[in-house]
Amino acid sequence: MYEVLIGIDDEADRRAVEQAEAVADLPHAADDMKAHLCHVFRENPEGASVHQLSAVRRARETLEAAGVTCVHREASGDPAGELLAAAADVDANAICVSGRKRSPTGKAMFGSVTQDVVLGSDRPVFAVPAPQND
Repeated sequence: MYEVLIGIDDEADRRAVEQAEAVADLPHAADDMKAHLCHVFRENPEGASVHQLSAVRRARETLEAAGVTCVHREASGDPAGELLAAAADVDANAICVSGRKRSPTGKAMFGSVTQDVVLGSDRPVFAVPAPQND
């Protein structure tokens, strides 16, 4: 089975759907693929669950409509580090991320999860472009 870890941000449903569509478009996606929908909570004082996030639900709907098996994963802490750890834990064949548009100054000040995952991974990573008006 081909295992893909999808790092999903909770701020943009459209990005999550774009990621799900990109994964569903991979060859043989419906036949032999499992998508691990992973969200990393930076702070979670109310104890929210990955199942409650709209972006995760929308991605799952898109993938299941394409015949892709989905499972949920959640973690807390540094998003890039936790995504890389989750990918290792499930022995993912690939990681799917989506960046947001930021200025060079914004990237320098706040970092880039996508960049950190791409540079820190020992497995293939594909980055889905953010929707045009995201």
